[in-house]
Amino acid sequence: MTSDPLRRIAELPGVGDAVEETRTIVDRLLGHRVLRRRSSDVSMESALRGASASAVLEGADASLEQVRSAHSDDPRISGALRVSGEIGTLVPIWASAPRQVLARLHALAAADAVPAESLGRPRSDGEPAADPLNIGAPPEPGVVAARLGALDTLLGAEGTVPALVVSAIVHGELLALRPFGWGDGLIARAAARLTLVDRGLDPKGLVPVELGHEAARDEYGRALRGYLSGTPEGVAHWVLHCCRAVTAGARDSLATCEALKRG
Repeated sequence: MTSDPLRRIAELPGVGDAVEETRTIVDRLLGHRVLRRRSSDVSMESALRGASASAVLEGADASLEQVRSAHSDDPRISGALRVSGEIGTLVPIWASAPRQVLARLHALAAADAVPAESLGRPRSDGEPAADPLNIGAPPEPGVVAARLGALDTLLGAEGTVPALVVSAIVHGELLALRPFGWGDGLIARAAARLTLVDRGLDPKGLVPVELGHEAARDEYGRALRGYLSGTPEGVAHWVLHCCRAVTAGARDSLATCEALKRG
């Protein structure tokens, strides 16, 4: 995976328009007057709402208010909250050491679910992988290692490919690979969000992208299967879905800003 394939993805029918439309909504959010004084409040609410949605996508059954009050012993919820709380600290090393960050994300996501010696360690031959999105058997560990190496190259390369496209590919690859076997969806969605922050689309982490995926949960699975097909149409469908999820998350945070403005 190099910058040339990414450029080709960015040029697929509909992708350029979707990127521009999404960027316009995110820019509206970034320019909201409330953020001059209360940016941290919006970021914290975004992190909480994103964590709740990500846990639900991973199979948890809890409302936002249950997550907000921490009244749940589901490891997917506690893991999602830990992951969401640490994204900001991982941004500075994401592009230069992505596998280190992925290992840390797994340690956070799976702390209540797998033995300590398995935290941050990729699954080996024969180890199962959870499949909350019903996409079938994951690739063998050797394939996973090779494709994670390609992700390293992608994230470390300078380029002009839009952050939304890079984030969508990072997200799709990690969902496809399921490198750790437990909590991989939590990790994939966090990595997608990290990419949007690191590449400047959402520098303050204001957009709960996960909410957009949860709101279109059936479409999320269908779009991912399109990505896995490897066809231009399937990959474009996935990128368009990811753009719509970012748009939905930005609109949600705009609503948070308006609520804060009203007091």
